[in-house]
Amino acid sequence: MFKIKAIHTPSFSESITLIAGIVLMIGVCLILFDAVPHLPLLFSVLLLIAYGLLKRIPYRALEKGLIEGAGSGMSAVFLFFFIGLLISSYMMSGTIPTLIYAGFQIITPTFFFAIVFIVTSIVGVSIGSSLTTVATVGVAFIGMASILEVSLPLAAGAIVSGAFFGDKMSPLSDTTNLASSIVGVDLFEHIRNMGWTTVPAFILTTIFFGILSPSVNTGDFDKIDVFQKTLLGTGMIHWYTVIPLLTLFILTIKKVPALLTLAISSAVAVLLSFLHHTYGFADVMGILFKGFVSSTGVEDVDKLLTGGGMESMMFTVSLVLLALSMGGLLFTLGIIQSLLEGIEVLLKKVSSVILASAVTAIGINVLIGEQYLSILLTGQAFQSSYEKVGLANKNLSRVIEDAGTVVNPLVPWSVCGIFISQVLGVTTLEYLPFAFFCLLSPILTILFGYLGKTLTRIS
Repeated sequence: MFKIKAIHTPSFSESITLIAGIVLMIGVCLILFDAVPHLPLLFSVLLLIAYGLLKRIPYRALEKGLIEGAGSGMSAVFLFFFIGLLISSYMMSGTIPTLIYAGFQIITPTFFFAIVFIVTSIVGVSIGSSLTTVATVGVAFIGMASILEVSLPLAAGAIVSGAFFGDKMSPLSDTTNLASSIVGVDLFEHIRNMGWTTVPAFILTTIFFGILSPSVNTGDFDKIDVFQKTLLGTGMIHWYTVIPLLTLFILTIKKVPALLTLAISSAVAVLLSFLHHTYGFADVMGILFKGFVSSTGVEDVDKLLTGGGMESMMFTVSLVLLALSMGGLLFTLGIIQSLLEGIEVLLKKVSSVILASAVTAIGINVLIGEQYLSILLTGQAFQSSYEKVGLANKNLSRVIEDAGTVVNPLVPWSVCGIFISQVLGVTTLEYLPFAFFCLLSPILTILFGYLGKTLTRIS
């Protein structure tokens, strides 16, 4: 989307007014009226089209920007479809039920949230994909939280925090590779430098989740025992059901494209399901499209093991396309470009450069809902500013990860926010206050900028 050419040059004040109006409208609709985010995004698109027509811009040109914006997200759309297939195939193969069962063997409510955060962090670093982490072990953990009757928003916050720690620090992560390459920094030098802000955020997050973890009581264990027996009764708990997950890890390490990795892992899961179930071809097609439906007779277990399917991603896909369409219009009308130029003029000190780049990365996430654009645009816009104040590029690559990559899941209409809320069944605004790692990362990077600590100067 960053290659979309502006056909209009609005003033900085016009751009600020339009953006404020869009953010206000989206915020009011979501918070005060509890509306689905599709409608305020659609209204925002109409507002931008009206502005373009008032500026005598041909409708066809506006429509082109709309289509180019939506088109930039088609790879994500196909990825979502395959994640829907992955979840349903992992359900029918027993992969997710086995993960849940195994989790009950090692997890207690005493430090539940802290353990969830640490485990999802390890998985996230291993596979380098936050969304895949959420869709696999995240689904298992949110199911455990439901069974233990602990806070689902807190559990979701722990899952999101761990998944995006992995997304940020894994050498296999798309965003980590993108952030380092866009500013010309060695990948592992970039990861090492992120440790200055990431390690303190990780430690603080672990402490917070440890403190907030619930106390143990006998009722929890009685209920866990019932669920374990019910899970065993499904006939899906076997050692070989983790093979699809191992396949996912191996293909990711081999740097096989994400879409192919998800497809192959799903196919392996479907094949393994025939070892303990007899499905017809029509049954498999139905499960992959509509999702897996559990029928153990225990209502809570059935809720836990029912889900996935391509159809479950339709809500997410439609919202992503609307958000990216709005982004296409913002670029076509020159609004994003005008804002970036206006901010860059104010940069004279190290602290102001870091603050402005962090705010820009956060702002693009809020306005467009796309973490890749947040990284790309901020990295491109601020390289010269960092050079002018004598800062090495690895400072910029760290900032765009601290304030770009990990902020995306905190925005209700963002690609990650939409996906996570749909998969985990917890709204973005509910888990946002508890996604401690994602909240601490931008705060620490701005704080260190003002203190002048952990910064590398141009030699």
